[in-house]
Amino acid sequence: MSNRLTLNPHFRSNTFTFGVATSSFQIEGAAASREESIWDRFCQQPGKILDGSNGKVACDHVNRWQEDLEIIASLNVDAYRFSVSWPRIIRANGSINQAGLDFYIALLDKLNAKGIKAYVTLYHWDLPQYLEDEGGWLNRDTAFAFAQYVEVIVKAFGDRVYSYATLNEPFCSAYLGYEVGVHAPGKAKKEYGKKAIHHLLLAHGLAMKELRAHAPAAQSGIVLNFTPFYPASPSEEDARATELAHIHFNDWYIRPIVEGRYPALIEDIPQSHRPDIQPGDLELIAQPIDYLGVNYYTRARIKCDAPNDPVHLPPPESSEQTAMGWEVYPRGLSDLLLQLHRDFTLPPIIITENGLASDDHLVNGEIDDQQRIRYLQDHLDAVAVAMDQGVNITGYFVWSLLDNFEWALGYEKRFGIVYVDYETQKRTLKNSALALAATLLSRQQ
Repeated sequence: MSNRLTLNPHFRSNTFTFGVATSSFQIEGAAASREESIWDRFCQQPGKILDGSNGKVACDHVNRWQEDLEIIASLNVDAYRFSVSWPRIIRANGSINQAGLDFYIALLDKLNAKGIKAYVTLYHWDLPQYLEDEGGWLNRDTAFAFAQYVEVIVKAFGDRVYSYATLNEPFCSAYLGYEVGVHAPGKAKKEYGKKAIHHLLLAHGLAMKELRAHAPAAQSGIVLNFTPFYPASPSEEDARATELAHIHFNDWYIRPIVEGRYPALIEDIPQSHRPDIQPGDLELIAQPIDYLGVNYYTRARIKCDAPNDPVHLPPPESSEQTAMGWEVYPRGLSDLLLQLHRDFTLPPIIITENGLASDDHLVNGEIDDQQRIRYLQDHLDAVAVAMDQGVNITGYFVWSLLDNFEWALGYEKRFGIVYVDYETQKRTLKNSALALAATLLSRQQ
């Protein structure tokens, strides 16, 4: 049994940041003390959430945050990445919920007192329902509402925050939420996806202006999820389909931020699918960022089913898989990082999420999640491979601190390094958490 991770020399530098991550809707609960979000409404729709659950209580973090911070401190991490709930801050009438701000300020003050850097994500999918009622991310005005919310946050938080991320995984908000409808708000029209992502990226640009104005000392950037795509065969058709998948699911999100333009493919999609790009939009989106957050979980294999029609194949039968049915493929992370390094001139990269869901069971007070320990070790090794080849990577965050509400899958999947008994809310450190804590303690000595 492994109780320690082996750290490459890259990770022993005091300039490399290790952290754990969460998001507001997945852990906070206390739904009665905030406005309704699109995920509250989505959870009410029959059949949308696998186990029929919701986020009203989740991990009850709003009431148990001090206990959770003690757990974070016990892990010997450098940083904690968490998101702010927009519906907990701005009421439907536009007024500010001071109690919501005070919750986060107390959290930040305790983190700072413990010497743990605060990495704050400003949007992790929980749009206020009152904005969705006006069109949500299909409405350009939502980007400007986001900027106003961000201004409130950064002025209130002051110098307490080490790093801000404007958005987490806008692909999920735009594509899963508006194009295929498996995430909130559950809209499913092909012509919606590219329109929604443009407004999300516009929100990022507007938020960056607020961050530069009111939190100039903070490290500010954005977090994108990437999937490396591999052709299922050496055929030209599969290679072209793989390239199309890469453009739609990866390039479309990073190229506007880094280069101020969408992929050339925008000229080939139907006019009705194209976003309304107004003068100055792309310049606003492409403001310099201090870092790029990269979230990685698995790869995808692509087959061409028809002309220009990429099809995602299931993982190879012989492959190791997580409880999500995702292939464990550490090499995909190094391949991805090297591809980003080749294709773009980038600021420093932070691995802002990496982890797996496993079938964890509490046995005699212990959760022996050996698959997670192997996964973390192998993916840290993959990061080191990319660093050896010149990619500037400055941090790594484990997803997730706690078992939590896993979106459309409810509470069926456990991503945490800390086990949560949802009936009692008791937290138990899994062996992966103990291994991480022991490893990071040895790093400090």
